[in-house]
Amino acid sequence: MLVIGIAGGTGSGKTTVVNKIISSLPAGEVAVMPQDSYYKDSSHIPPEERSKINFDEPDAIEWSLLVEHLRRLKEGETIQMPTYSYLTCTRQPETVEVTPSDVVIVEGILVLTDPTLRSMLDIKVFVDADPDDRLIRVIARDCIERGRTPEIVINRYQDILKPMHMQYIEPSKRHADLIVPQGGSNIVAINLLTDYIESRLRHGSMRGVTTQC
Repeated sequence: MLVIGIAGGTGSGKTTVVNKIISSLPAGEVAVMPQDSYYKDSSHIPPEERSKINFDEPDAIEWSLLVEHLRRLKEGETIQMPTYSYLTCTRQPETVEVTPSDVVIVEGILVLTDPTLRSMLDIKVFVDADPDDRLIRVIARDCIERGRTPEIVINRYQDILKPMHMQYIEPSKRHADLIVPQGGSNIVAINLLTDYIESRLRHGSMRGVTTQC
């Protein structure tokens, strides 16, 4: 099993990179574990307070459960991955069954911040993008998918997303084996990454070399 961690700021293009990796490999060879699925449950917090939760700091994630689930996958076990609703800011009763696969991708803004999780990753990727481009994507996503107004999104970006990015996410870049500039639009870097993944799958668990495309 090859375990890949893909981190980067909100709106950097991580999902695009993940989807291109999946499409480059045979169907069924890739399992994805989104960091967002492991946000701590907030159902005990009054609804009017949940909107104030800081989702961009490491303490918002239940790392112990994510690490345990990844360990079990590596041992050949099937897991029931939790699901999380951004509309209610609560963990949902439904789970997603994830079976061991040749490639497991752990994706999320804070993936490279946790030392225990980092130690379990064979390839560590940081998807980089211009802050203005990220903000535009965040506004479009949050207004459409999460029911927020542009004003709310911009205020949250200034008050939480940007400070947390500089405090936690940007520094985690130093742990990456591969930095992908220009986000999901960097076809050259993504092709190099997918070629490397295919090579690792063919030739075993040879360790990588720190690289910037």
